[in-house]
Amino acid sequence: MTTGKGSTRFMKAIPVAKRSAAVKNLGAKKQKTEGRKYSPKASAFVEQEMKEMKLGKLKSGSSGQTVRNPKQAIAIGLSEARRSGARVPKNPRKAA
Repeated sequence: MTTGKGSTRFMKAIPVAKRSAAVKNLGAKKQKTEGRKYSPKASAFVEQEMKEMKLGKLKSGSSGQTVRNPKQAIAIGLSEARRSGARVPKNPRKAA
């Protein structure tokens, strides 16, 4: 028995039925990940908030301070997208 690149020694150890089942399961995983998590409308809100942050015009809600953190700008954009009815996943902090 040879042990070169063309060797099927390791494939013989796995029964044919299990090999085909493993291939089918890989296809099922791809189907679950398809589709958009955030709508294009939500992306537009986040993009607008990021532009305002970079210009220095984005203000925080209650304190009115200038937002400098990009993560905070994204959170503000997603919050506004939720209020307008865009498809956005639930806020994990408020879901509990």
